[in-house]
Amino acid sequence: GNMVEWCLPQDIDLEGVEFKSMASGSHKIQSDFIYFRKGLCFGLACFANMPVESELERGARMKSVGILSPSYTLLYRYMHFLENQVRHQLEMPGHYSHLEAFYDDKKGVLPDSKSTPSSQQPVHWLPSIHRYMYPEMKITHPAGCMSQFIKFFGEQILVLWKFALLRKRILIFSPPPVGVVCYRVYCCCCLANVSLPGLGGTVPESKPFFYVNVADIEMLETEVSYVACTTEKIFEQKRDLYDVYVDNQNVKTHHEHLQPLLKINNADKEKYRRLNDQRQMLMYSQEVGEDCSSCEEDLFILFFMEQNNRIFQTLMEVSASQDKTLTADHARGMGLDPQGDRSFLMDLLEVYGIDVMLVIDNPCCT
Repeated sequence: GNMVEWCLPQDIDLEGVEFKSMASGSHKIQSDFIYFRKGLCFGLACFANMPVESELERGARMKSVGILSPSYTLLYRYMHFLENQVRHQLEMPGHYSHLEAFYDDKKGVLPDSKSTPSSQQPVHWLPSIHRYMYPEMKITHPAGCMSQFIKFFGEQILVLWKFALLRKRILIFSPPPVGVVCYRVYCCCCLANVSLPGLGGTVPESKPFFYVNVADIEMLETEVSYVACTTEKIFEQKRDLYDVYVDNQNVKTHHEHLQPLLKINNADKEKYRRLNDQRQMLMYSQEVGEDCSSCEEDLFILFFMEQNNRIFQTLMEVSASQDKTLTADHARGMGLDPQGDRSFLMDLLEVYGIDVMLVIDNPCCT
C-alpha cells in the first residue's frame, strides 16, 4: 500500500494523506496532480510514475510530492515546483534538501484543529468581490479551466448550477487522471457564488472537497453539502453519501423530488446562449495572440454571480413586500422558467428559509 516516506513538520497528523495524494488507479498513468482536503487544510500533490528494473518495486516507482495549506486558492503557484520535485524524488530517492528549503521559506503556523478561524472560509465566498482580485483567487495556473468546464458540460452546467445553488452533495466520478476533475469541483463551487450581504447565514457552505476515496466515507456521512470527485466506482452504489452523481457528462440523481431539475428548459437554454454570446464577444475584443484565459474566468464567475444575485434580490424584495407573493412575472424577471423551474424555486425557498408564497400555477394540476 501507500506510505508517507518523509514530511515536515514531523509532528503533523497526516493519517490517510498517503491515499489522498495518490488517486486510486494512478498506476495506469505517467503523471497527474491532485487537490484534496485534510481536516481544515487543503492539499496539492503532484504524482509521477517511472519504470525501474527492480523486483522489489515491481517494475515501477511511484511517488507524490505535496503541500498543505489553510486555503486552496494559491496552491497552484507551487505546481511547477512540485512537478520538478516529484521527478527529482523518482530519480534520486531520499534527497530532501530542496523540500526542506521550500518548507523553511514558506512555512506558517497551521490553525488549531479545534477552532475554525475565518481564514478557513474559501476566499471566493467573501461578500464583496472585485473582479481585479481574481488573479489572487484562482485555483488554476492560466489554463482556462472555466472554458474547459463549459465545453465539457455544455448546457448541463445549468443543471449543475441549480444543484450547487441548492447546496446539494455533488460527487463527480472519473477514471484517472484526476487533476482536471479537481478543476471541475472548483468550477462547480463557483456556480453558486452570491455577493449580496446578509443572505443565508444559516445556509450550509458549499465545500470543495476535491478528491475523495473510500477512506473518506465516514467523514462524508456527516456532510450536508459538498462538491467532490473520485476515481473509485464503488461510490456510485453508496447513495446515502451523495445527492447528485456525475459520471463524465452524465448528471443524475436518485432523489425523486430532484428529478425535474435534470431537464434543460427554455430559460436554461437562453442563459447558456447568453453566456456563449458574452464569451464570443470577449474573444473578438481580445488582440490576436493575447492570453485571455483569465478574462474568461472573470466573465464566467461574474455571469453566475450576477444571475444568483438577481434571483436572491428579487426573492428578498418579495419576502419584504406586504403580500409576499411570487408570480410568474417575478420568475421570468429572475431569468427562470415559471413552469420548468417551479420545483427548483420551491427548493430554493426552503433551503434559504425565504418566506414567500409561490403562486405560479402548475399546468399538471387541475
